[in-house]
Amino acid sequence: MSEETIHIARTRSEVQRCIRSARAESKRIGLVPTMGALHEGHLSLVRAAKRCCDFTAVTIFVNPTQFSPTEDFSKYPRTIDEDLKALRELGVDLVFMPEREELYPDRFSTYVLPPAVSDPLEGQFRPEHFRGVATIVLKLFNLLPADVAFFGQKDYQQCQVIRHMVEDLNIPVEIQVCPIVREPDGLAMSSRNRYLSPEDRVRAVALSEAVSEAARLVQAGMTDSAAVTKCMHDILHRAGVTKIDYATVADACTLKPIDQIDRPAVALIAVYVGATRLIDNTLLPAK
Repeated sequence: MSEETIHIARTRSEVQRCIRSARAESKRIGLVPTMGALHEGHLSLVRAAKRCCDFTAVTIFVNPTQFSPTEDFSKYPRTIDEDLKALRELGVDLVFMPEREELYPDRFSTYVLPPAVSDPLEGQFRPEHFRGVATIVLKLFNLLPADVAFFGQKDYQQCQVIRHMVEDLNIPVEIQVCPIVREPDGLAMSSRNRYLSPEDRVRAVALSEAVSEAARLVQAGMTDSAAVTKCMHDILHRAGVTKIDYATVADACTLKPIDQIDRPAVALIAVYVGATRLIDNTLLPAK
């Protein structure tokens, strides 16, 4: 595949040189960090970056440090040719595609301790995940110092981890969180959806149905978190989704559990549909 119409940087020095050149031209830089296997959710972030920035950079790097020992890093989908074609069609200015050794050389031993918002939910079920996320995102922010970085709401807790890290460490980048992009039947778009069997794909719609019902109940006046949580569990169970890591309501900022939905809150779900782990969420109407 020709790379003539899209600048692809593979080394730290090359990507830094590209960013310095854009800054010298006073361009507003947008950054979209990804692990590749791009779908419409990722591409919506790219479009958002292009709408408000003069220079759009996308990173493609399957980050090994955010995978737990029970997760198969080698099986994460890699679709580089298709990814580059989509990014070229959108007119992306720069793609950073480093090899592992470029970001994690021999004797690498420095990691970011993620903020407290990383502790519940995913932090309980994937204990080292957010250490890896915070580390790679900070590295990318250092290598590609953008004006705005774009992330998707589907990874709600990840967005909060990055927002808190940016605030705590005084990183001069604006974090823009873009809405979840869904399939016509409501399933949140995810690189993992391709692992679902046809039967599991049907069951997976229960995630969006559960968070949508949670929002409907709160909109109708329900404020008891336990009742909303029970409703989400009931919907999942009726669909045959029984391996539930969590289906809960939490404070929208801290992600701590709340008894009453009397402040900005979020409904979050993480379950296994077949062998595939899926997540979803929705912000709940504030009272």
